[in-house]
Amino acid sequence: MQPQDQPTDQTLTTRQGHPLYNNQNVRTVGSRGPTTLENYPFLEKISHFDRERIPERVVHARGAGAHGVFEAYGTVGDEPIAKYTRAKLFQEKGKQTPVFVRFSTVIHGGHSPETLRDPRGFAVKFYTEDGNWDLVGNNLKVFFIRDAMKFPDLVHAFKPDPLTNRQDGGRIFDFISNTPEAMHMITFLFSPWGIPANYRQMQGSGVNTYKWYNDKGEGVLVKYHWEPVQGIKNLTQPEAEQIQAKNFNHATQDLYDAIEAGNYPQWELLVQIMSDDEHPELDFDPLDDTKLWPTDQFPWLPVGKMTLNKNPENYFHEVEQVAFGTGVLVDGLDFSDDKMLQGRTFSYSDTQRYRVGTNYLQLPINAPKKHVATNQRDGQMQYRVDTAPGQNPHVNYEPSSLNGLKQAPSPGPDHTPYVAGNLVRQPIDRTNNFKQAGERYRLFEDWERDDLINNLVDALSGAEKHIQDKMVELFSQCDEDYGRRVREGLQQAGDRQKHGQATDEANREAAQQAEEMAHPAQPY
Repeated sequence: MQPQDQPTDQTLTTRQGHPLYNNQNVRTVGSRGPTTLENYPFLEKISHFDRERIPERVVHARGAGAHGVFEAYGTVGDEPIAKYTRAKLFQEKGKQTPVFVRFSTVIHGGHSPETLRDPRGFAVKFYTEDGNWDLVGNNLKVFFIRDAMKFPDLVHAFKPDPLTNRQDGGRIFDFISNTPEAMHMITFLFSPWGIPANYRQMQGSGVNTYKWYNDKGEGVLVKYHWEPVQGIKNLTQPEAEQIQAKNFNHATQDLYDAIEAGNYPQWELLVQIMSDDEHPELDFDPLDDTKLWPTDQFPWLPVGKMTLNKNPENYFHEVEQVAFGTGVLVDGLDFSDDKMLQGRTFSYSDTQRYRVGTNYLQLPINAPKKHVATNQRDGQMQYRVDTAPGQNPHVNYEPSSLNGLKQAPSPGPDHTPYVAGNLVRQPIDRTNNFKQAGERYRLFEDWERDDLINNLVDALSGAEKHIQDKMVELFSQCDEDYGRRVREGLQQAGDRQKHGQATDEANREAAQQAEEMAHPAQPY
C-alpha cells in the first residue's frame, strides 16, 4: 500500500472503526448470490438504518433549532436582580450563558406544514455554571386548560380522529365547548396570532407561573416573556395557504437562512413579578395558565437578551434529540403551585426517558457544560460513568466514609413557603373564564377580528348543531358582538351549504333527464 493509500480521517469506516473497503456490494457466493450471513459491514449498516428514527414527540414533533448565547443585564428593570433571585446567570451585567433553542408546532406531526394553525413551542436550554435550566413554553402566553389532569384529553381532541386519522373540528369543539376556560386561548389561536409568520418574528412565553428566590430564601412569583427584536409578524389564513402551496418548511428555512447569512435573530427576556400570595384583589388566580397578568399592574421588566448565532451541525443529533423539562431549574429558580406546571414537571422528563432513552442526559446536546458527578449507573446506552476525579469507583452511594461523592454546600437559605390545607380534587375559586377573552377580542384590530371569525366559522361548520350553539353561547359571554358574528357566520355557511346541495340535486336531475332523452328506454 502506498502512503497516499493509507486510511485518513476522511476514510469511511464501520461503527467499530474498521476501514470500509467496499461500500458498494454485499458479500455473495458469486456475483449473483446468494448472500452470506456474515456480511458484518452490511448488517451493521442496515440494522442501524432500521433504527434511525426514535419515537416522535407526542406533541411538539415538528421543530427547528439553533445555538446561541444569553447576555444578562444584571438588573430587573431598574433594580439589582439579586433583590429577587440569586440565580448566577442573571447577576452580572454582560455575563454570557450558552443556549440552545428549539421552536416547534404542537399538535401536528414531524413532517407537517409549518403554516398550520397551531400553538408554537419556544423552549430554551441554558447551559449555566450551576447546570442546565430549561425554560419551556409557547409563543402564546396563555393555555387551553388550567389543570394537568385534562392535558391528555386536550391533546387527543386536537389530534386526528382515531378512526379516520383526520383532524376534525367537530371533535375539537366538542371538547372546547365543554371547557369554557379555553375561550381565551381559542380567541388567540383562531386569530392571526395562531399562525406566526416565522420563528424569528414570534413571541415566546413561559406560560406557567414560576418563582424566584433570593439569598435570604425570600420568594416571588414570576412570568417569563421573550420579545423578538425583529418585531412580531403573523399570517392570516389566506396568506398561510399561499405559502403552504409552495413551501411547507418555510419557518425552518427562514431561521436557517437568516443565521447562515449572519442575520442573527434576537429576543429580549422580560419578566413580570408578583408577591407570592393569593392576591384576593385580582379577579383571577395568578396561578391560572389561562390568564394574562395585566401589564399596568405588573409591568414587563427586562433582564437580558438572547442571540441565536449558530445553526445545528446535524438536525437529528441536536434538534431531534434535544430534551427539555419544566423541572430543570437552577438555584434561585423554583416552582409555583401552578397545577399545570406541576403536572408538566413529571411528564416532560418522563417522556424524554421513554423517547430518547434512560441516559438521554449524556447526549452532548442535553449534557450540562460542566462536570457531572452522580451515583446513577447503567441503563440503556450509557457510555460514560459520572464519577469524579479521585472518587472511589467501588462506591456508588451516599453517604459514605470510603471516599464517595459528598453533598454540595448550601448556597444559602432554602425557600420554604408555608403550605396548609385539606387534600381535595377541586377547581380554583376564581375561574373568570370569559373576561380576558372578551378584552382580547376588543383589542384586536378589525382585520384580526375578521380573520378570527372566518377561521372559527370554517372550523365550526363541520360540528354538530348543538356544539355550534354551545360555542356561540360561550363566545357571547366573552363579548356580545363576538358571539353574534360567529352565529351569523354559521347561519350563512349553512345557507350556502343548503343552496349548494339544492344546486347539486338540480344538476343531477337535469343530467338524468338529459340522459333519458338521449337514450330513451327500449321496450322488451
